Amino acid sequence: MIVGVPREIKAGENRVAMLPSGVAAFTAHGHQVLVEKSAGAGSGIADGQYRDAGAQIVASAKGVWDRAEMIVKVKEPVGPELGRMHAGQIIYTYLHLASDESLTRHLMKKKVTAIGYETIQRDDGALPLLTPMSEVAGRLAVQKAAQCLEAASGGRGILLSGVSGVKPAHVVILGAGTTGQNACHVAVGMGAHVTILDIDPARLRYVHDIMGGHVTTLMSNRATVGEEVLQADVVIGTVLIPGARAPVLVTKGMVKQMRPGAAIVDVAIDQGGCIETAKPTTHAEPTYTVHDVVHYCVTNMPGAVPRTSTYALTNATLGYGLALADKGLEPALASDKALRRGLNVHNGHVMHRGVAEAFGMDCVEF
Repeated sequence: MIVGVPREIKAGENRVAMLPSGVAAFTAHGHQVLVEKSAGAGSGIADGQYRDAGAQIVASAKGVWDRAEMIVKVKEPVGPELGRMHAGQIIYTYLHLASDESLTRHLMKKKVTAIGYETIQRDDGALPLLTPMSEVAGRLAVQKAAQCLEAASGGRGILLSGVSGVKPAHVVILGAGTTGQNACHVAVGMGAHVTILDIDPARLRYVHDIMGGHVTTLMSNRATVGEEVLQADVVIGTVLIPGARAPVLVTKGMVKQMRPGAAIVDVAIDQGGCIETAKPTTHAEPTYTVHDVVHYCVTNMPGAVPRTSTYALTNATLGYGLALADKGLEPALASDKALRRGLNVHNGHVMHRGVAEAFGMDCVEF
């Protein structure tokens, strides 16, 4: 198979979808890998390293898209990439289609096969290609929240950890999945007072145990969310339903009642966000203010630390990518239920129920 790795063009996105070691693996299996010139520059990877691993360096993005049977990316196709894809091509990347009807319909119109990293799911519910970026985003969320609280950012002027004789910030985390747990680790480690909410008591019990009781755990419902948000200096939204739009847990009314200068970091913004006042932002302009509350809603948060993120992501994506190339699309999907759940769009049809339900479309089973 001819596999293409274009340079990412989404604003502030410096990750790359494949390492030189990944190129070596694909070429060892008899596949051809095309890497766009400077694709790895943002992650500190030179063209020469790809060339030494067996890749062909292609001068333009068009050259990669025109020739590749499978495109391996980090983020969803944007801008000129939308016109470069062609029928029958496999697009293997993060898609988050449940929050983007326009992209969904475009992929259907182009009759490409779109496989979303975020919906590849094992039988136990684990999301192996989302987990590494969830770890990064969760840890990064606390860093960004601390910056949002600074006076220069419009925040309350609070140090997350507090100091002797002064209370620390109160951080409220919505969701105790991978992202929430990682945010919790960092926030507690920085000395914040942390409350984490979830609908799953087993998750809360796990967080309580691993944090040695140094965190308040609460069952999530409208009343508890409202009470905690009202008292929070920071709210970090991490709630995710695989493949579907994120549920809105914090309403405009709740935000309006928050303390002036408080901060919101909505990590779920890729899937539409779980804060009603959240809207997508970029690394260049990451924040805005609503009701005197600073919002940080960057849709590709891990892109802020591209080298760490690239290595973490590609460690996870390589195996499934190789399976697609080695076996071909249909045999690969037939032999692996986790990979099959990653199929979002194929031959003009929506193949993922969460995406179909988000837009009232029919879902076709593979």
